[in-house]
Amino acid sequence: MQFTVRFSFIFFLLLIIWGCSTSSTEIPNHTVFRYNEHANITSLDPAFAKDQRNIWACHQIYNTLVQLDQNLDVKADAAKSWVISEDGLTYTFQLRSDIYFHSHKVFGKDSTRLLNAADVSYSLNRLTNPEVASPGSWVLQKVKQIKAIDEFVVQIKLKTAFPAFLSLLSMQYASIIPVEMEQLDFRTSPIGSGPFYMKRWIDNEKLVLRKNPLYFETDKNGVQLPYLKAVAITFLPDKQSEFMQFAQGNLDFLSGLDASYKDELLSPNGQLNAKYENRLQMQKSPYLNTEYLGIFKEGKNSALQSKKFRQAINFGINRKDMIAYLRNNIGVPGENGFIPKGLPGFTNHKKYTYQPELAKQLIQEFKQESGIKKPSITLATNASYLDLVEFVQKELQQLGVDVAIDVMPPSTLLQQRSAGQLPVFRSSWIADYPDAENYLSLFYSRNFSPNGPNYTHFKNATFDSLYIKSLAISETKKRTHMYQKMDSILIEEAPFVVLYYDEVVRFTHKNIQGLGINPLNLLKLKEVQKTE
Repeated sequence: MQFTVRFSFIFFLLLIIWGCSTSSTEIPNHTVFRYNEHANITSLDPAFAKDQRNIWACHQIYNTLVQLDQNLDVKADAAKSWVISEDGLTYTFQLRSDIYFHSHKVFGKDSTRLLNAADVSYSLNRLTNPEVASPGSWVLQKVKQIKAIDEFVVQIKLKTAFPAFLSLLSMQYASIIPVEMEQLDFRTSPIGSGPFYMKRWIDNEKLVLRKNPLYFETDKNGVQLPYLKAVAITFLPDKQSEFMQFAQGNLDFLSGLDASYKDELLSPNGQLNAKYENRLQMQKSPYLNTEYLGIFKEGKNSALQSKKFRQAINFGINRKDMIAYLRNNIGVPGENGFIPKGLPGFTNHKKYTYQPELAKQLIQEFKQESGIKKPSITLATNASYLDLVEFVQKELQQLGVDVAIDVMPPSTLLQQRSAGQLPVFRSSWIADYPDAENYLSLFYSRNFSPNGPNYTHFKNATFDSLYIKSLAISETKKRTHMYQKMDSILIEEAPFVVLYYDEVVRFTHKNIQGLGINPLNLLKLKEVQKTE
């Protein structure tokens, strides 16, 4: 193990030296943004932008019809304006007429051309092509028709109204590629219209992106974006070595926390350690990720069928201590509903604060009603979250509940969760798009697993009715109010135990400006500046 880490570290140093020697003669180092991915990017085809590493890279290369700002509001991108019909079924987009694709010989002697409606139609329809087999095909499951009705006008018709549809179109799956990509390979020629284009890609070593000189966006002073000349992405799998490279200034950016360096970088209260204050800067923001324990409602465990018992579990966990001791206060204790902080619909009412005496009282009432002297449960998890589950185990044991932990590989956990074979399972839900419907769909009865994401098999007639009604409401405030009603039902029935609402945490050197942060943890580099 020691030899492997040492070899990886030496290899990475050589890679850094190689990267500097091959690029510094072409462009200044202070115009290159460098970051690391722990696993190789698997594809630059946006139809396969499923994982964060692929999404981040694709976001630099392609444009979508619309984009989200730092507050998750929908803004123009390739489409400069749009009109939605009163029934919410027809979306008509007017495209910009000044967006050019990255230069490539496939476009002929001029090497480029304008992005048009035919490209948008081709790109979106491609998502549902069975031969492509995109994991993002679900984005268009409510779409009836996509067509170009003019050179720069695209019309999309839905089967049923879906207020969050615009947000779906901001996802990387919906990136716009030229129709000529049908002749090309995304491995060698990923053509988009984004702020950067691909220069070099060596598997498991490095991906280099260069500034797109034809990019259409400018800053408020009329200066063309992006400011950077290049982006260099390395693939070092060891997180401790990555941190060392970041601390030494060989990487500009570090995202998230790992147990191997969290105590080195952060104080117990979640602040940047004093020795790094003059060198580094930290950003923190709500992250649309709810970490929770799901409770399968159709299981054989009679304790879990009791609402009193489920509520007792929720009251009996000291989430504040859990976040402080295990995560250096990165995260918000899950004392509210399932909708995470940072998303419209989040309720400020803290139902499940730590109340051990109330938890014991509810468990005692359950024992008297059921005749069960010693309730017991089994928690399923993978090894990455064993510390959280062990914390829960100790908390519940103090309430008189026997808790066994079943550690299994992630793939096995997912399979058994979907099949309804786990009475209690640790899970998380990261938003695909910034609308609370994304979270509430996990409890809609028609979404029972394995055919949908309702892994708890929760069913409530009032909840289902509100869910259906919310899909027909286009006004955000009214829809948000209905979301809160639905979340309140979930809070009362407790088919889950929310552990915490995650937070995005980012670290950069002091010479990096304009990076920003957002609840989807999307990496936006077009406005980043790096000084010498």
